[in-house]
Amino acid sequence: MFSNRLPPYAEINPLSRMMASLQAAGVGITDLTESNPTAVGLSYPDAIFESLGAGESRRYAPQPLGLAVARETVATDYRRRGAIVDPSQVVLSASSSEAYSWIFKLLCDPGDAVLVPQPSYPLFEHLTRLEAVQAVPYHLAYQGRWEIDFDALIKAPTNVRAVLIVSPNNPTGSYVTRDEARRLTEICQSRGWAVVADEVFADYPLDISAPPTESVLNLDVLSFTLGGASKSLGLPQIKLGWMVVGGPAPQRGRALAALELIADTFLSVSTPVQQAAPALLTMGKAVRDQIRARTATNLAVARDIVREHPACSALPVEGGWSLVVRVPAILPEEALALALLEHERVLVHPGYFFDLAHEAFIVVSLIPRSDEFADAFARTLRFAAAPVSPSNGHRR
Repeated sequence: MFSNRLPPYAEINPLSRMMASLQAAGVGITDLTESNPTAVGLSYPDAIFESLGAGESRRYAPQPLGLAVARETVATDYRRRGAIVDPSQVVLSASSSEAYSWIFKLLCDPGDAVLVPQPSYPLFEHLTRLEAVQAVPYHLAYQGRWEIDFDALIKAPTNVRAVLIVSPNNPTGSYVTRDEARRLTEICQSRGWAVVADEVFADYPLDISAPPTESVLNLDVLSFTLGGASKSLGLPQIKLGWMVVGGPAPQRGRALAALELIADTFLSVSTPVQQAAPALLTMGKAVRDQIRARTATNLAVARDIVREHPACSALPVEGGWSLVVRVPAILPEEALALALLEHERVLVHPGYFFDLAHEAFIVVSLIPRSDEFADAFARTLRFAAAPVSPSNGHRR
């Protein structure tokens, strides 16, 4: 019998079911939800992978918070974004998901709650439930840009232990501004909350001239700032994540001591990837540059295509590699996504997947190959303006 901590998996997503059926039949699909950087034709220097076999990888001498060489490399890398980080505040993990798990173990007892942004990627529901923690949503309000609804935060229940922010958010692409971070700090100080700041997409600004560089790193509240190789280096397969523990020294010290015990229990980060960290983070620039060029190109193309379809609009996006597009509410979002897959062989995310407040939205990734993106996105908007009903096959 399954634990009630597990998310419900009884019902298979209809889009996933149709996608699997088409793939089994050998039907070609253009996946505009693709977020795997290793699957979109980027060029990776061979030396990146060769570095994993170099150094002292044959010797196992684990350090719970991470080998000094890797923690120092991560701390140094933060200088690219203007942040000064002490290596002693860096904790390595196998991924940002594992880092969340450790933070929830640290901060929460079973039944406690954390505040999570809405809209956002539907990961928090699973991570919190697996730790017997409640995910309580707080809204991002759209008023020309996405902003934290502080009224919702103030009304949060008493069992909250932390507030999660994602900057830039996935999928809205909105950064948490310095003013928002300062106001958030005041609320957290008064409530005794920690801040967990997910900055995995922070290396990919788009429509913002000076993105925030230190969302919580230098604020006077216990904080955990997350990053990782999956996005910063375009290397999800090497399994290297990190967090920076910030805030007042006494709280920070206690948190690091507890995290050391948690990390020592698992020792999940491999020695080869830690030894290779200096080379990986140096050579990762070549991959980041390609991703930045790809997202900028696809965003410009998407906006040109949107201008040809007055019934559609692309919402502003400040960073990351997703784009939210408002489309005519002729069909429900899921029905539209299913019809697109069936008739155009294009896969998009319906807006509800990210808990967008109302219909009708689709969400697409900006990292697919540019020629495939342009063709599939144009067909998507043409179809959205006059969709085929999935029930009768006729134009609505």
